[in-house]
Amino acid sequence: MSSGTSSGTSRGPAVSVTGLHKHYGAKRAVDGVSFEVPAGQVFALLGPNGAGKSTTVEVLEGYRARTSGEVSVLGADPGRPTPAWRARIGIVAQSTKDLSDLTVTEVVRQFATFYPRPRRPEAVIEQVGLADDARTRASALSGGRRRRLDVALGIIGSPELLFLDEPTTGFDPEARREFWALVQLLAADGTTILLTTHYLDEVEVLADALAVIDGGRIVATGTPVTLGDRDRAPATVRWRDDGGAWRTELTPEPAGLVARLHAQLGELDGLSVHRPTLEDAYLALIAGGTDR
Repeated sequence: MSSGTSSGTSRGPAVSVTGLHKHYGAKRAVDGVSFEVPAGQVFALLGPNGAGKSTTVEVLEGYRARTSGEVSVLGADPGRPTPAWRARIGIVAQSTKDLSDLTVTEVVRQFATFYPRPRRPEAVIEQVGLADDARTRASALSGGRRRRLDVALGIIGSPELLFLDEPTTGFDPEARREFWALVQLLAADGTTILLTTHYLDEVEVLADALAVIDGGRIVATGTPVTLGDRDRAPATVRWRDDGGAWRTELTPEPAGLVARLHAQLGELDGLSVHRPTLEDAYLALIAGGTDR
């Protein structure tokens, strides 16, 4: 696989957003969003439907004009895209246009001609798990396998920055894990990846950092481990006492509590320790938010 970096890569963050606004009349779809994506990271942008994340991503991709704010993507303003800049990014959108009756190989080879430094089409087809469908017409692919073709078209140009918008929609569990391995391989090769997804297990596996957007505003940033301070949140310890009744205690030091209980009671029946999950933290952040 060719490197995702090049001599044309700008210094500093791959993406920098400061005070981004996108208004439709009185409606503020994006309302002062600011964040950065360091080069080489997998960055997840999370939020409920209508929160403003798709609009934000479309601004970054150069497909939607912003109302105001400063935006830099690979050192350039996406509001003034050039062919050379577009050749440095890859996009896997939620849906793509019909590719008529071309085979998988024909489609990928055709897209490869659009870029100055494409990956080898046959290698990309293998990487996304479509080798067995190389001669299958795109129109005959199932939904999940068509999604793999979308991914192939997004990475064929050796992008420095790859936008993945709900990339594993329609994938079965095995296919999702195969795709995660591909994303990790791309990231290890130096590709910066901006991911939107509703699958929080996907975020935990793939993301180095993340931001949560709700109501057009960033409500939290962090990592999958630290979002909403969940790494510092008390744990819930649950066990059965000598009489068989369930006991529960909230503690910032579950290991110490469990050790004390073992010393006092011996083997504990039904012992469990629960810390807030990423889903818990995410739902707490968007609770009561207003979709836009």
